[in-house]
Amino acid sequence: MNNNRNIDILCVGEVLVDFIGHQTGVLINNTRDYHRYLGGSPTNVAMNAARLGLKPVMVSTVGNDGFGEYIFKRLKEVGVNIENIKVLENKPTSVIFVSKSEGTPDFIPFRDADRYITKDQISKETLSDSKIFHTTCFALSKEPAQSTILKKAEEAYKLGCKLSIDLNYAKKLWESRDQAFKVIEAYCKLNPLIKISEDDMLRLFEKELPHDQIFKFFHDLNVDTVCLTLGQDGVKLSKKNKKVIALPAIKVDKVMDTTGAGDAFWSGFLFAYIKEKPIEECLKVALQLAALKLQNVGRLPRQH
Repeated sequence: MNNNRNIDILCVGEVLVDFIGHQTGVLINNTRDYHRYLGGSPTNVAMNAARLGLKPVMVSTVGNDGFGEYIFKRLKEVGVNIENIKVLENKPTSVIFVSKSEGTPDFIPFRDADRYITKDQISKETLSDSKIFHTTCFALSKEPAQSTILKKAEEAYKLGCKLSIDLNYAKKLWESRDQAFKVIEAYCKLNPLIKISEDDMLRLFEKELPHDQIFKFFHDLNVDTVCLTLGQDGVKLSKKNKKVIALPAIKVDKVMDTTGAGDAFWSGFLFAYIKEKPIEECLKVALQLAALKLQNVGRLPRQH
C-alpha cells in the first residue's frame, strides 16, 4: 500500500436517495410508507470510511434538485470530499425504493443522474493520489459511467492504485447478462479486491455453484483475492493458491435492517487493508462493522 498517497479510497459510482420501507418483513407491494436515507453502495463505503477516520473522495453525479442538495449536505456532514461530484441541470437525482427485510431486500430503481459519470470527473492527479479505486457492478451497468469507470480503472491500475469492486449484480439493471459478464471480466483483468455475496452469485450465474467453483471463476480471470459473504453464515476468503479462510458471522440479538450491511463489511475490510493488517484481521474488522450495521437502520453510527 503506497502510504504517500493522500486519498485513501476513491469511490466511483452511484449516489442515490434510498427510500427504505417502514414495515418490516414485507415486500414493496405491501409496504405502506418509507423513510429517506442516503444510499448507493460506493456512497456508503465513502461515508463509512470517513466515519472510520479515512480520507475518501466520492466521484458521482446528481441532479440539480432537492435530493441532490440533501446528498451534498449529508456527505459534507461526515467529511467526504465532494469536489468530484457533478450536478446535472437536466437529469433528476436517482432514487431507489427498498423493502425492509431480514434477507436480501426487494428494490425498484428510478435511475437517471447517477449513470452520467464522465471521464473529466477523474483526473490523472486524483488517480495518482489514491490508494484504492473502488466501484460497483451497479455503477458499471449503464453508459456512460460504464466506459468511464473501465477506462479510469485501467489508468488507476497502471498508476499503482489497488482496485476494488462490489459485484452487486442485479439483472434488472443490465441490458443482458452477457454484457455484465464482459464488463466484469474486463474489470477483473486488473486484479481487484472482490466482494461478492451468495445472492449476487446466484443472480449472476443463475444457479447455485459450489464456493470453490465461484472462487476458481474469478481466480481464472486474474483475481488474487475473492471475498464471499454468506450472510448469517459468515464469510469465506480465497487467495490464489492458498487455503480458503472461513470465519463465522458475529451474532446479533436483533437485526434492525440488512440494507448496507455488505457495504459496512467492505468498508471495514478496506479500512484494515489500507492499514496493512493481515488478511484474516481484515475479515474480522469487516465482520464487526457488518454486525454493527445490522443493528442500525440507515447509517452506520460514527466510530470513535
